[in-house]
Amino acid sequence: MGEKDITEKILADYNDVFADIVNVLLFNGKPVVDTNALINTKDKQQLKVENKIHEEERDCSKVFLNKNIRIALIGLEHQTKIDPDEPFRVIAYDGVSYKGQLLSTDKQRYPVITLVLYFGTERWNKPKSLYEALDIPDEWKPYVNNYEINLFEIAFLSDEQVKMFKSDFRIVADYFVQMRKNKEYVPTKENFDHVDAILKTMKALTGDYRFQEAQNQDEKGGAKNMADVFDKFKRKGYEEGFAAGEAAGKAAGFAAGEQKGSVMTLLNLGKSPEEIAQHTNLEVSEVKRIIAS
Repeated sequence: MGEKDITEKILADYNDVFADIVNVLLFNGKPVVDTNALINTKDKQQLKVENKIHEEERDCSKVFLNKNIRIALIGLEHQTKIDPDEPFRVIAYDGVSYKGQLLSTDKQRYPVITLVLYFGTERWNKPKSLYEALDIPDEWKPYVNNYEINLFEIAFLSDEQVKMFKSDFRIVADYFVQMRKNKEYVPTKENFDHVDAILKTMKALTGDYRFQEAQNQDEKGGAKNMADVFDKFKRKGYEEGFAAGEAAGKAAGFAAGEQKGSVMTLLNLGKSPEEIAQHTNLEVSEVKRIIAS
């Protein structure tokens, strides 16, 4: 698992955030999953390829209980980029979970549900099912199970859906929806419940290291909401109305580290090196060098 995945899952590991995500995305805000009825579980997969053991673990997974009876295992997968192989990854994760039930001594059987949270601002245009991912002759299709993934494009949620979230995830979703719709972000003064986790998550999802810097205490105290965070950005020399690094790129004289923050923010929003160069007034070759560094 990459560093970005490890960081992203910190916020979703909190039960209130996990339950909130599931209740809004699966049940239209109805409180089906109780925060207090979730227990952490490690859901790992081991594969032997060319005589080497490879282990993969879900980004985040929990078991939902009702009176100590297991109702479901729910897994969350985070994607910042479009992956054409996502159906294969999800079916592998789900398969190993069901295999674990077969090997368990308690003989309980329960469904496995995986939610893929995609944070890009471009539409997911790759397969969401095995039928879409495979070139299957028509005569074979009746015998191939069409495994479909539960994929949610966070930046394309409606305003009504965003308002349904009761946890810090509302702030994360609102950021990506605003960036997709307006190409800029107007920060709110809604305080974080999980300050450290939400700032690390924003840093991981956007590639902008300044979110993590905003955790540090200073003479005015640490950031407690997005308004605080962006005030810190502004006080470090960035123009008010910062939008995915566009304003930062146009202002001359920024240090290389600040330029990289702008470039990586735009890259994680799905912009090409050519588009990033246009937004930041850098040469395409310089953009590519920063991305590769």
